Amino acid sequence: MKLDKDSEIESCQEYKYLGLIFDTSRTDDKEIRSRVIQERKCIACLNGMLWSEDIRKERKLNIYSALIKSSLLYGSETWRLTENNKRRVEATEMDVMRRSSRISRKERIRNVTIRQQIGLEETIIKEIEQNQLTWYGHVQRIAEERLPKIALKWMTKQKTARGRPKKNWMEGIRKAMKERNLNEGQWEDWKQCSLGVGQSRKTF
Repeated sequence: MKLDKDSEIESCQEYKYLGLIFDTSRTDDKEIRSRVIQERKCIACLNGMLWSEDIRKERKLNIYSALIKSSLLYGSETWRLTENNKRRVEATEMDVMRRSSRISRKERIRNVTIRQQIGLEETIIKEIEQNQLTWYGHVQRIAEERLPKIALKWMTKQKTARGRPKKNWMEGIRKAMKERNLNEGQWEDWKQCSLGVGQSRKTF
């Protein structure tokens, strides 16, 4: 693609923009995998602190939210979450929860039990879904000529390959809306929806 006589944009299969990986696979697998690897390295650096008996669990959760989860979920509003990617992200969160609770995987204690002990009501996947619904509501409220609205309604003309079609972003949105009994047209009063958007978060 040429911008002018002297400038040309080189064609590529993958690039990074604003810290996010874009490629031609029409999935977010590589981006999510990259995020998980980065946060695993961060968890390893914080290992001593997470296992420490001298630091309260509440403080550990605050550190996790500030240093790990915030980076892990960067750009997650537009992720297409497959079951494999959900497991990757949840496993990363549970790694932190187990270390913070000083519970080894060898003890074979269920994730649900650990969450109850720590006091976590929602999984990280539920938080991602909430962020995606918030973003969807925002895009629905903006003017039709705005680029995010145009991109949301854009449909590719590329022929689909044989077999089961890949999960798209809107499928995840519709599923999350159905689970929360949300309907189209509620965006003007979005803070009153059952998402809990706009409510203050608990701090320690």
